[in-house]
Amino acid sequence: MISLGCRLNLSESEELRALLAAEDQLVVVNSCAVTAEAVRQTRQAIRRARKARPGARLLVTGCAAEVERAALCAMPEVDGLIPNTRKLDPRAWNVAPARNPGTAQHTRAFIAVQNGCDHACTFCVIPQGRGASRSLPVSAVLREVERHLDSGAREVVLTGVDLTSWGHDLPNGARLGDLVRTMLGAFPALGRLRLSSLDGVEIDPLLFDLLAHEARVMPHLHLSLQHGDDLILKRMKRRHLRRDAVDLVERLRALRPDLALGADLIAGFPTESMAADAANRSIVHELGIVHGHVFPYSPRPGTAAARMPQLDRAVIKARAAALRAECEAVRSRWLTGQLGAPQRVLAERDGTGHAENFARVRLAPATLAGTLVTVTPTRISEGLLA
Repeated sequence: MISLGCRLNLSESEELRALLAAEDQLVVVNSCAVTAEAVRQTRQAIRRARKARPGARLLVTGCAAEVERAALCAMPEVDGLIPNTRKLDPRAWNVAPARNPGTAQHTRAFIAVQNGCDHACTFCVIPQGRGASRSLPVSAVLREVERHLDSGAREVVLTGVDLTSWGHDLPNGARLGDLVRTMLGAFPALGRLRLSSLDGVEIDPLLFDLLAHEARVMPHLHLSLQHGDDLILKRMKRRHLRRDAVDLVERLRALRPDLALGADLIAGFPTESMAADAANRSIVHELGIVHGHVFPYSPRPGTAAARMPQLDRAVIKARAAALRAECEAVRSRWLTGQLGAPQRVLAERDGTGHAENFARVRLAPATLAGTLVTVTPTRISEGLLA
């Protein structure tokens, strides 16, 4: 199993591993199509997989299997494609349902509670690959949480394409805050809950309250921000402006000062002026973004932004590098501020772990995976607290 892209893909790949555990002559590439670079990496992964397993059957699923269907079908290394919307259906693979799905022990469990998207951001191809927004019912979510906790998970991460839209298609009109409250009430032993990327305008009042006050919801917010300039946000067809994001973060930090902020940001969007680029860089400092995910814009097939006046690729690359440098400068100062402060860290198998604020911490070699330890970092080593 080769998984590329978002946390939702990682969650689905875990289910696929269980579903296809008996298929030892099968290689699956769970692909990504969010950017042209992601598609390039998908094609590269396919070629490497074929070289490593020349006699295996190689199937591709994921978003690129939808968006780049013809191109992937034409690759001689590929034996077939599985539709992204059917990849967790045993019938699509001609196998029996997994008896014990996802029983492998992990310290952190990624649970996909939502899929698809109903919005039409002009740069985004994901609705083509994932379809309309749909929510996992509460009962099914609770079963998934219980299964992962029984398998030893100490932290649960809720994921989705548009996570904050969870519940809109369910009959009772529930919102994501209702789901989080229900989970925490049902599982007192669940000590750490983390949420993947959130759309700030969809954070409901209950979810805001839980982010601000609930100790078991980690002090780590990742926003689907995309840009810091209002005109570019409008051309992206985002539903927020810069001030909306600033107000949200200010309100949360007033109630939870230790909140660490992450954000997705796109550099070099079509028509992005020098002033818009400067606004994009300045919002990193204004919001204090310490977990920045920077994407250089690339036109995706069938999107409105692909028909807009494009910037030169060299300009896009340079702006992405400058934006990453801004994120790294803010992150570096933040990490320095963590020195000498005790951190509660969940140990993972690679000798590191995540603090509650999602800072990565290097741990003593003897630390057992899955244990919660308190560490007081004294230095920064290769971007990790130590």
